Amino acid sequence: MGKLFGSSGVRGLVNVVLTPQLACKVGMAVATQAKAQRAVVGRDTRASGPMLEDALVAGLTSAGVDVSFVGEVPTPAVAYLTKTLGVDVGFMLTASHNPPQYNGIKVFRGDSLSFTDAEQNAVEEIVAESKYALADWQNVGKATPIDAASRYVDMLIKAAKLQKPWRVVVDPGCGATYQTAPAALNALGCKVTALNAQPDGYFPARKSEPTAQSLTSLAKTVQALGAEVGLAFDGDGDRVAFVDETGAFVDFDRALAAFSAYALKKCGGNGTIVTNVEASMCVETMAQRWNGKVIRTRVGDVYVSEAMAEANAVFGGEPCGAWVHPQIHWCPDGPLSAVLMLKALEEEEMSLREFIAQVPEYVTLRENLTCKNEQKFQIIAAIEQTITQAFPEYTDLSTVDGVRLALEDGWLLIRASGTEPLIRLTAEGESLKAAQQIKDRGVTLVKTHSGGA
Repeated sequence: MGKLFGSSGVRGLVNVVLTPQLACKVGMAVATQAKAQRAVVGRDTRASGPMLEDALVAGLTSAGVDVSFVGEVPTPAVAYLTKTLGVDVGFMLTASHNPPQYNGIKVFRGDSLSFTDAEQNAVEEIVAESKYALADWQNVGKATPIDAASRYVDMLIKAAKLQKPWRVVVDPGCGATYQTAPAALNALGCKVTALNAQPDGYFPARKSEPTAQSLTSLAKTVQALGAEVGLAFDGDGDRVAFVDETGAFVDFDRALAAFSAYALKKCGGNGTIVTNVEASMCVETMAQRWNGKVIRTRVGDVYVSEAMAEANAVFGGEPCGAWVHPQIHWCPDGPLSAVLMLKALEEEEMSLREFIAQVPEYVTLRENLTCKNEQKFQIIAAIEQTITQAFPEYTDLSTVDGVRLALEDGWLLIRASGTEPLIRLTAEGESLKAAQQIKDRGVTLVKTHSGGA
């Protein structure tokens, strides 16, 4: 059996990789592994959601688990409810920002953290060996629908009291935040214009992933209405993207760095921020202003959340708009991030453009080098042994996810693709010249170890 779990749960093409049979097995296996008695199940707006929900709930109830299913809600709502309702496990049926033909299953522990690698491996072993702990017929679980979206909205409203009626344009992209995000912002006193706020799992309005390219309609609407902020979410609501008052898309890395500095300032400085190895060095630049420490993890929000819990971090996130606010729960939360960003702008007495302008803008270059799947990890291991000789001026070395080398004027990351026959190279520099030189030296190093292939 191939590996079921990736860095974001079980995910794949519906009825090709992710079938109702597999969803049922995952439900039975998680119930067995966690010895669960109660669970929460939610889904995004994808067309395959109800089908997979039925199968997952069947697996859980067959193992004696009582299930509360909460319908179409954002992923962070499921994580929050798993924690606040005191259940044993939570499940979200979503493929996040992937196209509509995909779906997935994210699993949360009772504390709202995603299942760890060790827990996922244990579940996979149960599935592989079909060792399910099923209940006797008289002890099968019950499945009950509950109105949970309002509980999540209440949390968003209590998270920050806004003092001004912000003019915002919200674009849920026909995804899971279609109801909760506009409702919370309206309740907080914002003047809300909503785009693409009807649930449609085919994502007809734009791609599920919020990018500068997919948010051109949002940008134009912000400009046309004279709004102060544009907010967009991905399919399941664990990511947020911002458009400033001029209609300009806000760079993900700079948004992350600006809010990191704000979070450190709020805690009085000397706190810890967590991000992944791909994030810009502007995160460190901004953290240093408040004597903050930055910890870098493997790519994947589960690794960021785990490191935050271990380090008692004040804030963390990935440069895709997935931000974690530990004072509430351990799942990236797009609507919560949006609300807290508006609060930050009020407290700093800045527009969004001014808030982001505090962050230096560095140059990032990327290149993918083809490499046979059976060789790519061997090459990365070899580079790990020799990279400091090729870059003797390095200031820091990390091997938590590929090889990441910090330099005086930038950094270099060399990683094996997890899904394709590629070695991915990312270089960032304080200038285009610096970034180009770092990238070129990295490409030469990879080609030396791959025989130029």
